[in-house]
Amino acid sequence: MTIVRTPEELENLKEKLVASSDPDRPRVSVCCGTGCRVLGSMDVIEAFRTELGSRGLGNEIGIVGTGCHGFCEKGPVVVLKPSGIFYQRVGVDDVAEIVSESLLNGAVIDRLIYVDPASGARVIYEEDVPFYQKQQRLVLDLNGDIDPTNIEDYIAFGGYYGLSKALHQMRPEKVVEEVTQSGLRGRGGAGFPAGLKWSLCREAKGDTKYIICNADEGDPGAYMDRSIMEGNPHRVLEGMIIGAYAIGAHEGYVYIRNEYPLAVENLRIAITQAEEYGLLGQNILGSGFDLSIHIRPGSGAFVCGEETALMASIEDRIGEPRPRPPYPAVSGLWGKPTNINNVETWANVPIVIDRGREAYSQIGTDQSTGTKIFSLVGNINNTGLVEVPMGATLSEIVYDIGGGIPAEKDCKAVQLGGPSGGCVPKEHFDVPIDYESLQELGAIMGSGGMVVCDEDTCMVELARFFMDFVQQESCGKCVPCRLGTRAMLDVLTGITRGLGQEGDIEYLEELGRQITASSLCGLGQTASNPVLSTIRHFRDEYEVHIRDGRCLAHVCKSLILYSIDAEKCTGCGRCLRKCPAEAISGAKKEPHVIDQDKCVKCGTCLELCKFDAVVVE
Repeated sequence: MTIVRTPEELENLKEKLVASSDPDRPRVSVCCGTGCRVLGSMDVIEAFRTELGSRGLGNEIGIVGTGCHGFCEKGPVVVLKPSGIFYQRVGVDDVAEIVSESLLNGAVIDRLIYVDPASGARVIYEEDVPFYQKQQRLVLDLNGDIDPTNIEDYIAFGGYYGLSKALHQMRPEKVVEEVTQSGLRGRGGAGFPAGLKWSLCREAKGDTKYIICNADEGDPGAYMDRSIMEGNPHRVLEGMIIGAYAIGAHEGYVYIRNEYPLAVENLRIAITQAEEYGLLGQNILGSGFDLSIHIRPGSGAFVCGEETALMASIEDRIGEPRPRPPYPAVSGLWGKPTNINNVETWANVPIVIDRGREAYSQIGTDQSTGTKIFSLVGNINNTGLVEVPMGATLSEIVYDIGGGIPAEKDCKAVQLGGPSGGCVPKEHFDVPIDYESLQELGAIMGSGGMVVCDEDTCMVELARFFMDFVQQESCGKCVPCRLGTRAMLDVLTGITRGLGQEGDIEYLEELGRQITASSLCGLGQTASNPVLSTIRHFRDEYEVHIRDGRCLAHVCKSLILYSIDAEKCTGCGRCLRKCPAEAISGAKKEPHVIDQDKCVKCGTCLELCKFDAVVVE
């Protein structure tokens, strides 16, 4: 361990680390993010250690357990360096062959390389994998290279240089100006300019100020912040230290989901290491600036992602929002000026300071600079984390990076921004993804959850699902959110059960507008977005549900009917034997029938029939 007291000592440490490493030394990079761990990546690492040790190669070939590589669909992911050979879905049984064939002889193992579902091309090298080619990784750039539990890995790649520059070459107000001029906007919701938020907090009166990292990532299907903290926690800490210096805060908190044990563990290690190296705590880098950072696990309440509810939770009060103003920048944690940004925002700060505002602002669009990380999930071939420049299109993400829709089905829409976001239909996939463009379409950037919906998705049921989530997560403090979301959920449930009435659509629209206008916090103010956006873009589906009592996507069970075409049925008995409700009857080699009173509409018969005899209406 080396205590770093000055910028010169930080530079010397980096040079020493770089000099001691051999870029041509063979090494194995294994993704150890949560997703790949579930699929067995820790066993794969242990197998590599055992295999290399048994061959006496432990000192010649390095092994690095890294953060999330992003391509979660293909985990466990292994990349051989410096060649860049990319292996996917690697198991323990593959390790010995990788060592003997690839690491020692340079051969490629065909069964482990990636096959592009769109073109059928077999891709050997990581840089050629279509999933990565159209990405531009700023925040996630080191996730496949460094051990997140080793601070020296981060320093060797220039870590804490932005902090050194801020503390010794820039006054606090200059740091605020740099962030402002870079165009960096908050990555956790509506995209409020980060520099403006910092400026308001810096100018607020008070000797005691706080900074907070909002790591309460609660959107279904979203895991961007988790992966940043798991894979590169030091970049988040560095951003927080720079922000605290700029604002004049000497104490900070990371409010993080308790459901993220690996992120919490890596963050604790990072804080301890930063303190030991003199990069956090007292007299950071000899600048005279002090900062302590604490971890505050959250209890899993979605509403605590709202900043005032989050602060109440840190104060050991019930996690409920309060009216604003006063805003946290003026009166926040324990009534003191407080600045809150989410994980991805803080992780962008060192990049802005180190590279400079001009270089950073060249990425993205004029109004939305930099990159944005999305979690790409749903009906998509390539699920995973995607980092693209602001202004990229949904078409590029879904088809070029995501590899299109499975089973060659058509894409209907993308639900963007989580349960408070909105649906963007396919006809708008060429609109640039930035804050203003999405707002015009009735969606929001949010934290970056991106759920792809194929042609078999019922948009009414999707709206009902998200409204059910929001209604359950409402803290209940204000009437519009507590009762309004319940009323909307009841109407949506009725429509999906065949109980819809004329006027329901107009009623939902009016309810949505009122809830948006009168709710206390951001949860209620955006709760109606999934409903209003699906009505706006898929009104015909609502009308068919209500007017005709049909679900065109065959999702809403109350509105569909399974029957058997007697002319196509061969009487093989396969569906009869497997029907869980025993609703199918018929003699062998004779047409079968479905008892509608017994049918639970599970779809088993449809999946099993080889003769297309099962009809869904």
